Amino acid sequence: MAHTPLTARPPLASLETVCTVAREGSFSAAAEATGVTHGAISRRVQAVENWLGYALFERHGRGVRLTPDGQILLGRIEQAFSIIDGATDQWRTRAAPRLVKISVSPAFANLWLLDRLPALEAGPPALRIELAVEHRNADVAAGAVDIAVRYGSGPWRGVDVEPLMPETLYPVAAPALASQLRAKDPRHLLDWPLLHDSELTGWRAWFAPHGIALKPRPQDRRFEDYNVVLAAAQAGLGIALARVPVADAWLSKHDLVRVSRFEVASPRSYHLLTAKRETRPEVIELMARMRRAAQERGTSRHAPLSHRRAR
Repeated sequence: MAHTPLTARPPLASLETVCTVAREGSFSAAAEATGVTHGAISRRVQAVENWLGYALFERHGRGVRLTPDGQILLGRIEQAFSIIDGATDQWRTRAAPRLVKISVSPAFANLWLLDRLPALEAGPPALRIELAVEHRNADVAAGAVDIAVRYGSGPWRGVDVEPLMPETLYPVAAPALASQLRAKDPRHLLDWPLLHDSELTGWRAWFAPHGIALKPRPQDRRFEDYNVVLAAAQAGLGIALARVPVADAWLSKHDLVRVSRFEVASPRSYHLLTAKRETRPEVIELMARMRRAAQERGTSRHAPLSHRRAR
């Protein structure tokens, strides 16, 4: 067989055809597997053989098998394709959305995060956010999640902490209950059940400037999730504190009435927790997007309740 000068390597399609013929065991089977004609398969194999200067296959029965030289070449071709596949997979991975695992409470997910999830995932670069919606504190330091959103004042040990969203507090109630409250008399709120989540911290901060040291009372109602606190207020079960901005979207869709113009900064707020010295670009990017989203309240479609009747 004449040896063709090595002026150009065979096309990748021809080398792939050699692999297909070796795998399928015949030119006809390779043609059926690839959807090209028997003649095209034969020409591609012949082009490689002409370039090499030796035969790759020998016929037996109705099929073909690799020659010793063909076996050596096949191994090298498959190795080369493996390297190419590895390189292209790496580039495809870079282009694919990067996964970030985040732990949040049910209230934060329902009231703030879910509405913003598409925007937080949108690129560039594109991200894919995997939510762990749970009450327990996921072990961020051990890598259980990449980011945890926690509500409180800390301290959280063994992790890096960044503030996400400060809050302002003011009381709200269902219209029927609000109509029974006397204007400008914060003590009158104590005639009704106070609704709260895990503790009275918010209510204590609101009453303290009025000289009232609030203590636990049997008539008050405690709920684990803050979104349930708001739902209970809507049902007329008592008075709740609006925690804005996290409650903005919920309040804009319901008819709770603000029952006092007085408001205070919350002693507790949302924070972003990550492992110490976190440097992964996708994690840093998601935190930056969440901080920007938290700062966009003034331009959000969910305006504060300034139009609600205040007493």
